[in-house]
Amino acid sequence: MTGTCVRTIGAAAVTAALLAGCSPSMPGHAGMASPASSSTSEAATLRAGLNALFAEHVYLASAATGAALGEREAEFRAAANALDANSVAIAQSIGSVYGKDAEAAFLPLWRRHIGMVVDYTVGVATGDRAKQDKAVSDLLGYTQDLGAFLAAANPHLPKQVLADLVRHHVVTLKDVIDAQAAKDHARAWAAARAAAAHMRQIADPLAEAIVKQFPDRYRAWRPDERSSGDSVPRMTVRARPDSSTRGPASRARTTPPRAEAW
Repeated sequence: MTGTCVRTIGAAAVTAALLAGCSPSMPGHAGMASPASSSTSEAATLRAGLNALFAEHVYLASAATGAALGEREAEFRAAANALDANSVAIAQSIGSVYGKDAEAAFLPLWRRHIGMVVDYTVGVATGDRAKQDKAVSDLLGYTQDLGAFLAAANPHLPKQVLADLVRHHVVTLKDVIDAQAAKDHARAWAAARAAAAHMRQIADPLAEAIVKQFPDRYRAWRPDERSSGDSVPRMTVRARPDSSTRGPASRARTTPPRAEAW
């Protein structure tokens, strides 16, 4: 990729980092149910909402990188705006459980990895191997930061397990971008589907850990209660009004693994 579109995606990454909280969430989008705002809620809804948001993140990121690599500037801008709205919705989901401070801390942290994906895409488009390697190194280091943030918020989420899951998310997104750059559309969409499916491995444990963390706020159904044809036990909950919130989770930074790990 050369010219305008490369400059555009670089500028978009900077803009997303600076305009924290300016993008509206998508109207009507399902997120985490707020225990403080409803007397009844379902853990299944919580889990489904997180799965929808994280899968959407993959598809919107894939749409943005595909448009950028294809020099479709208007399409890229639209996809990037939708991707940032998704980021805001994910942060709001975190805030609905842990409070506004945690939401405000999570959003720029989440946006950081999108900027790194943009950097990798630019490196691929311009054939800049050094830029690609730096983006990979930054992304691998980022997995530790996000893992530390969520583990600090919830004792039932082991930091390294989370970091490994986020690392796999990063790797699967890289697969999408590499296939898009090679103009292998079949492989690109197969990789996007695989990347979106993997997000369940992040969303499900997160939802289950939240239910476990707040036993007085959520009451799970018995494991044998499930919907017809559902291979995963339904975890429906009842929420009690609770205005308590927790402060922002702390972040930890570690030395990023070498880029050769990809």
